[in-house]
Amino acid sequence: MKKIISILILILAISACTSEKKQNPIEGTWRLVAAETTEKDSTFSTFNSKTKMIKIINDSHFAFFNHDLNNGKDSTAAVFFGGGGKYTLKDSIYTENLEYFNNRQWENNKFEFTVKVKNDTLIQKGIEKIEKLGINRIITEKYIREK
Repeated sequence: MKKIISILILILAISACTSEKKQNPIEGTWRLVAAETTEKDSTFSTFNSKTKMIKIINDSHFAFFNHDLNNGKDSTAAVFFGGGGKYTLKDSIYTENLEYFNNRQWENNKFEFTVKVKNDTLIQKGIEKIEKLGINRIITEKYIREK
């Protein structure tokens, strides 16, 4: 009987070591390739081809960084901003808790999105709403996974 229990324990231990954690499909580094905003009855592109934005998502946090492609040499067009915080993902509902942002009035707000991942493309759509700033808009962002 001790031998059977020992074998069962060994099998369970090996199974635990070899079972892989299911990969979260949104984890990775993503580059923004398209973005649009809808405010009131107007929809317009907010993608700026003169900047590069990436979003990095790990198992508990996200961060995003955006900067101009001219390396900040043109002071009238120099751009850099970034932010991040913790997030939750339940099914396709992705909620960002923005803890850090260079525009401090955006901090400590939650933004809920629906996300879809297909192959190397992530699409996130949701509402950005910050009453104290008068912001209430729908955003849709399309990202491609960085290799």
